[in-house]
Amino acid sequence: MNRYFLTIFVIFLLSVMTMHAQDNPTATPKMVIETAQGSEEDQTYSGSAPIVAHFTSNPTSMGPYTPHFEWHVYMSGKQDSPYLIRYDQDFNYTFDKSGTSYVSLTISFVNGTDTIVYQLEDPFSVTASESVLNVPNTFSPNGDGQNDIFKVKNDYKSIIEFHGYIFNRWGKKLFEWNDITQGWDGKSGNSEVSDGVYFCRIDAKGADGKIYKIRKAINLLRNYIDERSSTTTGK
Repeated sequence: MNRYFLTIFVIFLLSVMTMHAQDNPTATPKMVIETAQGSEEDQTYSGSAPIVAHFTSNPTSMGPYTPHFEWHVYMSGKQDSPYLIRYDQDFNYTFDKSGTSYVSLTISFVNGTDTIVYQLEDPFSVTASESVLNVPNTFSPNGDGQNDIFKVKNDYKSIIEFHGYIFNRWGKKLFEWNDITQGWDGKSGNSEVSDGVYFCRIDAKGADGKIYKIRKAINLLRNYIDERSSTTTGK
């Protein structure tokens, strides 16, 4: 009989312990990165700065406990000296410096004198690449869908400031833009300019602190046809 009651007691005790463990507050933090293709959720991310990230703590099973959040953002090897500390439940951050940053989370769940601490086991990591900026010499705005816009080459990386200008040979400004994905269509106002040499000025800054001051002549050639594209498309 004693053995029977002992067995029942052990089962009851294990059930209570399991229920208590399940009721303990915890969290499922997430990192979501904004990309040109949409949002991307991951533990680690590497790309071109600026990188826009959204961090959510997602606490669960809090019951009577009150959560206190502490996010640390730090560079490699500098966990004890974070460059950013946030006490919000969720936060957004734009990584605009090259290198790898880590994001950790500690939540203190408090209920009177009882405190349960949750800590993110593996910190999120965000790596911003070093900057790259290249500019072509020639473009052909003839409407063939090939090289119709003068803009920086598509291999650019981690450019956080950008301003471009186009001038004619007499120094008159014909075009100005500050969106690195855009460029000049070979017009001044609504009128097409003639073929010839124009001058490009670009002032930019990389996430690694590199300053770009590009000054170069560019060729506008409307009558140019890319033989490779003609062969491919059968023109």
